[in-house]
Amino acid sequence: MALDLSNIQAVVSDMDGVLWRGTETMPHAIEFFTYLAERGIPFVLATNNSGRHPEYYAKRLLDLGFPKVEPWQIVTSGTATASYLHTQYEQGTRLYVTGNEGLKQVLTEAGFVVADHDVQAVVSGIDFNFTYDIAVAATTLIRGGAAFIGTNGDLTFPTATGLAPGAGSILAMIEAATDVKPTVIGKPEVAMFEAALRAMNATPQATLMLGDRLNTDISGAHAAGLKSAFVLTGVHTTQHMETLGITPDAIFNDLGELLAAWQNA
Repeated sequence: MALDLSNIQAVVSDMDGVLWRGTETMPHAIEFFTYLAERGIPFVLATNNSGRHPEYYAKRLLDLGFPKVEPWQIVTSGTATASYLHTQYEQGTRLYVTGNEGLKQVLTEAGFVVADHDVQAVVSGIDFNFTYDIAVAATTLIRGGAAFIGTNGDLTFPTATGLAPGAGSILAMIEAATDVKPTVIGKPEVAMFEAALRAMNATPQATLMLGDRLNTDISGAHAAGLKSAFVLTGVHTTQHMETLGITPDAIFNDLGELLAAWQNA
């Protein structure tokens, strides 16, 4: 193993495929994060899912039996997108948003106006109510000069019944209809990892990223200078390592195996 767990002082973890898969909580996930909390090891949960507000995740985790997590400990591609937009646009800027209510709430709280005309940018995330009419509206606005911004490029996300279309699938449809590539904010972009590190005041060299996707969680962690642990409870398997050319610092079947290794470190 190329990973020395005794030197890890903070943790960033993905959620879908690591903590849960749909409504199914992953084995030993609660036990693992209880271990971190009891030992005062700070952690942040970083998810490419932009469809929910951080407060939703904080409540869901508590209801499932995880140790108490504050909203600031949750970085979504939606909150990271809001941070990016602040570097490009003034507060009050009008945005057309294809996404769930959680994304719209995050952007509104950040001072932007969700609108359907006279917008400067189209922001697209996971949208469980996505329709052809929404695609037409987004396409028309982008072809009319609006910027095209995607919360994340995940083509799929894991559920209890298998892989479902992700935000990246919606981005792909709009890109095909506009010939415009979106500016994508979520993992593997470094901005997500930097936001997580800032929240914990942690250094990348002493921080471990837990993830189930090689091309987002693991490659993004390496680009940001974090150590990586690849867990086999979500999207990718060890067979994808050779295909994608991405090698994590360590591989674990689940969080229970990681916990045992950490306790023995």
